[in-house]
Amino acid sequence: MRIRGMIGDWPVDLTLELDASEWAALAGTTSAPATVDAAPLVAPSPPLAEPPADGLWLSALDLVRQAGHLDGPRLLADLESLAGGAAAGKRLLVRLRHCPQIAVESGSDAPVYRWVG
Repeated sequence: MRIRGMIGDWPVDLTLELDASEWAALAGTTSAPATVDAAPLVAPSPPLAEPPADGLWLSALDLVRQAGHLDGPRLLADLESLAGGAAAGKRLLVRLRHCPQIAVESGSDAPVYRWVG
């Protein structure tokens, strides 16, 4: 099974491979219609507030602001150096990807993180 599409600006191309027993198990879960209990509607919770700004996060924002734009691999390397490790650098990169002050654009080889303020 192949799934193609977009998640925001990011292209998705996913291939799922299932053997015969997995297909049978999947078919078994969808053969009977599910019953839905009538539950009262619950008002959605308000959006979460921005996490508190810390020095590392402010430094990451400042890095992109000063550069104006950086390609993903270069930014990740800079964030890993700033944060002191790969895992912390990746967490900062994910936060930047979802930050309203940063626009992520498709570059020729890698995404480009651009400061929009």
